[in-house]
Amino acid sequence: MLPKKTSALLIAFLCSTLGFNLNAATLRDPTRPGNFSGNTTSVKASTNTSMVLNSIVQKGSSAYVVINNQIFTLGGKVNGVKIVHIGKDTVSLADGRKLTLFPAVTDLKGQ
Repeated sequence: MLPKKTSALLIAFLCSTLGFNLNAATLRDPTRPGNFSGNTTSVKASTNTSMVLNSIVQKGSSAYVVINNQIFTLGGKVNGVKIVHIGKDTVSLADGRKLTLFPAVTDLKGQ
């Protein structure tokens, strides 16, 4: 039989190990998706409507614009919105928005 002191230490060790295992089992993995109940509300997926005018190229009567790193011409559609006017540093859209080149780009044109 083990001495009393060794038995007490062994029992304390086993109890603490068992306690750690129980605590670890109750922790939730933060990388797992959450548990969803049946009471979810429906949220309409929002489309990204922000547009960035990257550049404008005009040659003769044709003009091309780069919006969100994609090339478009007059009458083309960006995110479902028609391009109605292409100026030297602006683009007008059918929904009333007006996209302007970044000011630093327009300032360097004359230099």
